[in-house]
Amino acid sequence: MKTFSIAKSRRLRSTPYTSRIEKQGVTAYSIYNHMLLPAAFGSIEESYHHLKKNVQVWDVAGERQVEIIGNDAAELVQLMTCRDLSKSRDGRCYYCPVIDDKGGLINDPVVLRFNKNRWWISIADSDVILFAKGLAIGNKFDVNIFEPDINIMAVQGPKSFKLMEKVFGEKIKKLKFFDFDYFDFKGTKHLIAQSGWSKQGGYEVYVENTNSGLELYDHLFEIGKEFEVKPGCPNIIERIESALLSYGNDMDNNDNPFECGFDKYINLDSDVIFLGKEKLKKIKSEGITRKLMGVQIDAKIIDVSGSINLKDENNNKIGELRSGCYSPHFEKVIGIAMIMKPYWEVSQLVKIEINKQTFDGKVCDLPFI
Repeated sequence: MKTFSIAKSRRLRSTPYTSRIEKQGVTAYSIYNHMLLPAAFGSIEESYHHLKKNVQVWDVAGERQVEIIGNDAAELVQLMTCRDLSKSRDGRCYYCPVIDDKGGLINDPVVLRFNKNRWWISIADSDVILFAKGLAIGNKFDVNIFEPDINIMAVQGPKSFKLMEKVFGEKIKKLKFFDFDYFDFKGTKHLIAQSGWSKQGGYEVYVENTNSGLELYDHLFEIGKEFEVKPGCPNIIERIESALLSYGNDMDNNDNPFECGFDKYINLDSDVIFLGKEKLKKIKSEGITRKLMGVQIDAKIIDVSGSINLKDENNNKIGELRSGCYSPHFEKVIGIAMIMKPYWEVSQLVKIEINKQTFDGKVCDLPFI
């Protein structure tokens, strides 16, 4: 696959960490919420092995926040998601599919509740702020909606817990998964959640004070040498093996949350009001005709820059591959695919064309590991 340089502009924002990661050897970027998102530091496979054994610091400032404050904030946030938030509590993160009136996915953010009148929606790659503002205006909600200047750095990997304890002390050990709290670094408070886009464990630091955040970034590398800390980024191999879905890649507005396996986040029997509720009831009653599943392919390399058709032995289309990579663990290509109902049986044989060559594979459950 050819690579091209990115022309930076006011429309394509750098992050506060960009100059640092470029000195540290970033070799590829993606674009996420109109902002640079590091995609590689040299070998993705080497970074994958390092992430699973050690600790990395990621520039994920492209994971932007939509802040909603006001008397009707809780009502608006609930209207946007099919997950029942009526019993949500302060200081807690919630994974919340955001859907439209047709039941289609708008985004799959993590929602942070400060109190009933203040929320952050930590978004994947789509313009959720415009969706939220439209709903607020249409319903005449008493809210203020804006994008705060928050630039997340993630500390991920099994050694992240020791590294963060070294910086923030014993208190951070008490922070449970998907909880958040404020922690002091040299006189500045930083909001930290035990969360992140990997299954290796770690934290996300929601940096509000940029100068302090940059000092913290440098400090993590200075004191993290004993933990073999390195710069990193969300790793496609680890992501796919763990079935961490990517909005815009594995799913989009043409898909509904049932097709994406989000059943436990769809609370149709609750009394809460959310957009698309009746549509989702109909989808559940009628049943879905396709769903996301895994595939294993007997190949060593793949480039998924768009959906790739999957076919059976009779050349009938059975689905489409949406994300894929070579997995060192399985020693073959693995991927996330939308598979049509007649072909949901595990070990269903598939064929795929890669670089004008046909390869065999099989359907499997998610996650891979």
